[in-house]
Amino acid sequence: MTTILSVEGVSRTFITDLIFSDVTFQIQEREHVALVGVNGSGKSTLMQMVAGLDEPDTGRIVRKNDLRVTYLAQEATFAGDKTIREAALEAFERVQAIEHEMDQIQNAMTSAKGGELDRLMSDYGQLSEQFEFLGGYEIDFRTDQVLSGLGFSEEEFDWQAKYLSGGQKTRLALARALLGEPDLLLLDEPTNHLDLNALEWLEGFLRNWNRAFLVVSHDRYFLDRVTTRTLDMNFGRLDDYPASYNRFVKLREERRERWWSEYKAQQEYIKTTEEFIRKYKAGQRTKEAQGRETRLARMERIERPDEGKSLKATLPDAARSGRIVLNIKPVTIGYRGTESAPEDTVLVKTSDELQIERESRVSLAGPNGGGKTTFLRTILGEIPPLSGTFSFGTNVKVAYYAQGHEGLDTSLTVLETIREARPMEEGAARNLLGRYLFSDDDVFKPVSALSGGERSRLALAKLTLEEANFLILDEPTNHLDIESREALEQLLSEYDGTILFVSHDRYFIDVIATHVWAIADGTITVHVGNYSDYARRTATPAKSSIGSARASNGKSQQEAEPVEKSSGSPRMRPSDKEIKQTEKKVKDLEREISRLEEKLNSLSEELAAASESGNVERISEAGASYESTQDELDTVYETWAELTEELNEKTAAVRNA
Repeated sequence: MTTILSVEGVSRTFITDLIFSDVTFQIQEREHVALVGVNGSGKSTLMQMVAGLDEPDTGRIVRKNDLRVTYLAQEATFAGDKTIREAALEAFERVQAIEHEMDQIQNAMTSAKGGELDRLMSDYGQLSEQFEFLGGYEIDFRTDQVLSGLGFSEEEFDWQAKYLSGGQKTRLALARALLGEPDLLLLDEPTNHLDLNALEWLEGFLRNWNRAFLVVSHDRYFLDRVTTRTLDMNFGRLDDYPASYNRFVKLREERRERWWSEYKAQQEYIKTTEEFIRKYKAGQRTKEAQGRETRLARMERIERPDEGKSLKATLPDAARSGRIVLNIKPVTIGYRGTESAPEDTVLVKTSDELQIERESRVSLAGPNGGGKTTFLRTILGEIPPLSGTFSFGTNVKVAYYAQGHEGLDTSLTVLETIREARPMEEGAARNLLGRYLFSDDDVFKPVSALSGGERSRLALAKLTLEEANFLILDEPTNHLDIESREALEQLLSEYDGTILFVSHDRYFIDVIATHVWAIADGTITVHVGNYSDYARRTATPAKSSIGSARASNGKSQQEAEPVEKSSGSPRMRPSDKEIKQTEKKVKDLEREISRLEEKLNSLSEELAAASESGNVERISEAGASYESTQDELDTVYETWAELTEELNEKTAAVRNA
């Protein structure tokens, strides 16, 4: 494949703090790459450098000539009076320019004669061919499909873009970026503000995307489905793994274990050698001691592996409640009418009685705007139901985590927030906050100055002080990095109380949920199990194939060559024999991957044993063997990923033929 972008030794320092250094990687055409790391590791800064919006302190970024790059930031703005549909159609600027020129020629043809008319007809014919080649007759259809896939209804297409909420603007910017079909698409948290349906649609679209993209996301489910390579940015450096997210996690853990084994073995060797030097340097074995001292001085030291800081949240044991924690009579949820709009707005209506039992963990799922947050606020008594009743069971104490962190007083500092929630000595409050990654002067920051991730961690810290046995959580993973999400999952998995929560993080739902209450068409359907169980029961054909057909097969409008140079020949349908041959290659590679993984496990055990015995020579041999085997596995895995993608394309071509 062709390299379209090279990042060569770039670094960034903020005042005196090094954010990252010597970051080097390449992106090939059609490559789907994830960029992961803890909050504050510099991911967004690096993305802006790749986009050409920022310059590195050192190093350089080399782009292929005429490389078209589109950067989708976390926040988007729209000016002017354009509608949602008009703003999305801006992606087809060249097609629209050709269409405008065709209209002008058509008008001129009405009064032209003779040679002038012949010339205009010739020009019109060439433009018409270009217009068709660029998909001009499809742009309205494609635009509607992408907007619908990302959660916009047809009646919303005519809304003015400048009046949209922040989340709606981000979705609109994403639609425009996808329709524009750049050579390299840079996506910074594209799944923010998407509901589960839109997430699944986007996954299908990007899996078929026939161009390169680099994506920053904390959504593990999403990353595992759309990427084949992972760049891990932590501790000021970048590590490259030729694998999607789940495989990357395993490879990273193996690499860290080997690093620790080698580091500990070398430290033991250094300690033993230094003791020998001290003992014999002035004695009969002076020359031997001096020789060892020289070798020790020349030895390349293995850096101590970074452990970093992680969220260490704890919840007190929950007081035992009655068996029924929440009882919901047939209820109607929504908003009362007003004088100007007297009709009630109904969001959710249940015809059956619903109950949440002790120690259940219920995920409330549904589309954006479907009433999930309103449902939670109605349970809490903040909004009265339009009809019906809710009742809590005996000995139930509720704690609420609000999506917008409304429970935080922005006039207080971090430390004051905790001490107000529960009176305690400053030292105890600092210790508690330290478990939520607030250290040193961080505790004196005003809440108003905190980032989204910091507010989320502070809200969680405050929540744990409430000693509730029924937690109601509205998007608790928002703004948390992957490591913090995993810590929260462990915390809630071990919690012996009851939980009702809203989340778009499917990994989180899979780990936590015992039930899924799905809101659709204004009603609630109860499903036993987690998200994967729910998804299997409700699986429908992917809706993204229509919207992404051109993304996977057609040339973009900007790539169009003169019509006479294009072959125009359709892609042949792959034969069954071709598919079977590719399937066999994939299976052979999977067997080879298993063999190499077993070899790595054996070498890892050998390294551990050598480390315990202090056998430095064996550590060196096993370490070298481990390194070469790891390189071999990386190469095989990269080939497997390419062939798997090829197989998916062939089977899709047969299915759609």
